Amino acid sequence: MKIKTFFYPLFLLALITPLSSCSTNPATGRTQFAALMSPEQEGQVGAEEHPNIIKEFGEYNNPAVKAYVEEVGRKVTQNTERPDVQYKFFVVDSPIINAFALPGGYIYISRGLLAVANSEAELASVLGHEAGHITGRHSAERYSRGVVTSLGASILAAAIDKTGVSQALGLGSDLYLKSYSRAQESEADTLGIRYLAQNGYEPSAMTSFLSNLQNASAFEAQLDGRQQSDMSYFSTHPATGERVAKTAGEVAQVQGGGAVNRDRYLDVVNGITYGDSPSHGFIRKDEFIHPGLGFKFNVPQGFKMNNQPTQVVAVSEQGAAMIFDLAKTAAGQDPLGYLTQVWLKGEAASTPENITVNGMRAATVAFPGSINNVPMTIRLLAIEFASGQMARFQIGIPNNAPASLVDGLKRASYSFAKISAGEKASYKPHVVRVVTAGAGDSVESLAARFPFDQYNAERFRMMNAIRPGEQVRAGQRYKIVVEQ
Repeated sequence: MKIKTFFYPLFLLALITPLSSCSTNPATGRTQFAALMSPEQEGQVGAEEHPNIIKEFGEYNNPAVKAYVEEVGRKVTQNTERPDVQYKFFVVDSPIINAFALPGGYIYISRGLLAVANSEAELASVLGHEAGHITGRHSAERYSRGVVTSLGASILAAAIDKTGVSQALGLGSDLYLKSYSRAQESEADTLGIRYLAQNGYEPSAMTSFLSNLQNASAFEAQLDGRQQSDMSYFSTHPATGERVAKTAGEVAQVQGGGAVNRDRYLDVVNGITYGDSPSHGFIRKDEFIHPGLGFKFNVPQGFKMNNQPTQVVAVSEQGAAMIFDLAKTAAGQDPLGYLTQVWLKGEAASTPENITVNGMRAATVAFPGSINNVPMTIRLLAIEFASGQMARFQIGIPNNAPASLVDGLKRASYSFAKISAGEKASYKPHVVRVVTAGAGDSVESLAARFPFDQYNAERFRMMNAIRPGEQVRAGQRYKIVVEQ
């Protein structure tokens, strides 16, 4: 997570022009309505929104990985039907399996996606698919049809029946485009296969990567409490069985035999960060640690945490919720004044009180509310983390919650503490390591090296595209996850 500042619109209404004609797309041969965003405006949109994407997600700080993705991207897009587009490629510092594109040639891939691809050709298939969305002018088409949307920010913000309180609880919105239509996804797959074949890559990598995505989606669903609310490749690019079968049929009609480059790919991804990074904070069992910003806190046992770009959300099976973020404040603003005048905007909820949390000034208040129509007690806690920064907890406690849950939530919010420089250095991220299987190795023996509490064999199979019942082969290279 990062300090929340503002959210941005992906497309600006000022760019609308009074055009209403249809045109034939040179890549797809299809007549489409994309008149409200001209090719020139696509470039302007991409250039304006790119800094916001990087500010939101951060660019992964690994020059070798960046250079490699750019090299593969340039190769797979060197012969597209849009010579007017200069493609630009970026690796965002996100553990979520994701790739997306902005108009004007901006293509983004997450390091989380790099961990589940297994060859250079599969990476090229993703970049080619995203280029297909650009050459197909799918963003312009959707924009012209008015399907850009924004999503709600916080489960609590919509739950409180008081306007002022609801506004105060808003934590910002993650804006993203709705999923592409089935036809647009199909077009992007077809174009991606075309670009693979034209530029020397094995076309079947499109199908094998889509199969990887299916496995990854099933694995994430298996992870207990894993939330799918984030912008992810599964939400914007659903890898259905029908889609896998369709691409397999198309690949069969294309000349194969292109480059796969599995070993080169594994050499590049060896050592990349896996999961959350120190710059965004990471989850270790029931604890959230942010070495970059210098704090940590616990959640009650059994709560499931989700580390989002601007907040950390923890929920329980009983419906209790805890949301944490950092907010900017005026220098010298005391927690009580911030809570009542800034966060609650003067809306009287109940009587707030001053408290101290691990030596830091703080203020808290509770009032009745609801989440998903379930009556709750809503508790807010503001902690003076640093000059101009307020740590904030929003807690939803079901009215029938047992005393142990109430006490656990209180102890969790009061566990917020600063960490020393020595502590920061002691917290290490997880990284991908590439190992060669020995004669006595198995899925289970290699998975035993993973640092997670459960589903290690399933994670190993997912990362390496190993089917159920299939075993590792001696001398073959595989990806595992270890602590740095």
